[in-house]
Amino acid sequence: MSHYPTIAEVSASLAGGKTSSRKLADAALAAIDDPSGQGAKAFIRRNDARARAMADASDLLRSVGQVRSPLEGIAISVKDLFDLAGEVTTAGSIAMRDSAPATADAPVVHALARAGAVITGTTNMSEFAFSGLGLNPHYGTPLNTFDRATGRIPGGSSSGAAVSVTDGMAVAAIGTDTGGSIRIPAALCGLTGFKPTAARVSRDAVLPLSKSLDSIGPIAASVACCAVIDGIISGETGRSVRPMPLAGLRLAVPQTIVLSDMDEHVASTFAAMLSLLSKAGAKIVEIDVPEFAKLATINAKGGLIAAEAWHWHRELLESRGDDYDQRVRGRILRGRDISAADYLDVLAARTAWQHGVNEKLAGFDAVIMPTVPTIAPAGAPLQTDDATFFATNGLMLRNPTMINFLDGCALSVPCHAAGTAPVGLMIAGGQMTDAKILSVGLSIELALKVRN
Repeated sequence: MSHYPTIAEVSASLAGGKTSSRKLADAALAAIDDPSGQGAKAFIRRNDARARAMADASDLLRSVGQVRSPLEGIAISVKDLFDLAGEVTTAGSIAMRDSAPATADAPVVHALARAGAVITGTTNMSEFAFSGLGLNPHYGTPLNTFDRATGRIPGGSSSGAAVSVTDGMAVAAIGTDTGGSIRIPAALCGLTGFKPTAARVSRDAVLPLSKSLDSIGPIAASVACCAVIDGIISGETGRSVRPMPLAGLRLAVPQTIVLSDMDEHVASTFAAMLSLLSKAGAKIVEIDVPEFAKLATINAKGGLIAAEAWHWHRELLESRGDDYDQRVRGRILRGRDISAADYLDVLAARTAWQHGVNEKLAGFDAVIMPTVPTIAPAGAPLQTDDATFFATNGLMLRNPTMINFLDGCALSVPCHAAGTAPVGLMIAGGQMTDAKILSVGLSIELALKVRN
């Protein structure tokens, strides 16, 4: 696996005087500017003056012994769904570019700034967050760092977020996750991503896709990085997350749906992961979760996402519909035909579905599965063929969206052998089991480091 700088490593360099926040900010901005890199496609907006001012303020505070948090002086990128005062939130769409600038920072952005983070800019994404692939016809699609010559996708919708980390434009990134939009790019790009229980992190001043399913979390180099950021943006800064011993952990491996259609590399990597965990003393238990097979039927008319997206977009579509990515527009328009009764049916079905899944997961420390069943595909066929695009999009979203519908929490942790294509291991749990999932993730991550 590739090694990317962790928050702890960068913080130690700052504390030891080996570098400064201003030097780190300048390096991140230079990486965005590099014409041979992906900065022009990874970022939609940037404010170099703001980033340098934040970095200078951090250095000044550090010089007098003030360190506000582990994020002090650390470069962070923010997905283009979050309001930043004085800037237009475009959500990766040209349909939004004439909107009024935000009057205040979103609470998540405010929490990061208060903790001393340096915001390098807002990152590109699937338009309106409505795709797991990361393609954007308006601003371009940043390429995955893996096999860049082939032009592989980064995953979405938080595409620029992941690439900002792999390419040194930020130490960590903030994304959103409605059906996998943090975990998919983390898995495809060899990073760690964390989708928290939705209610734990404020979604105020964040442009929604589905208010029932949206959640906000980090993409970074490690589980520990994600735990630090999650604590800050959720307000749980006093929390301590420690690894749980692998020996004796009960880990459920669903056999329904989520292991289907794996490519050879993902299948062999996941099998090796199960063997590693078993040898470390974890109890691996195969379980059936028949509810997983019912989710497609529950969402057959478009589900909560289409209904709630249509509710938000209907006026903008009327005035600016031709400016939308037409693949996104078509998916949102499905919500126009969802009646109030249909919507209430899905809500009721979700409650029953959650009850059934939670019963199956009772007694386990976590559920594990491949985050996505294939390595990052090449982008060109997805851009030119609708059938390939939608089939691949559905496959990428399939496993992660189970946890959003559950209103649970989940990590994606890179589990591939060094030098091979990135593969993500999803470690998930039910509602408000976030601290436990992060603890299990720390343990698994440590076992992987020993292996590599």
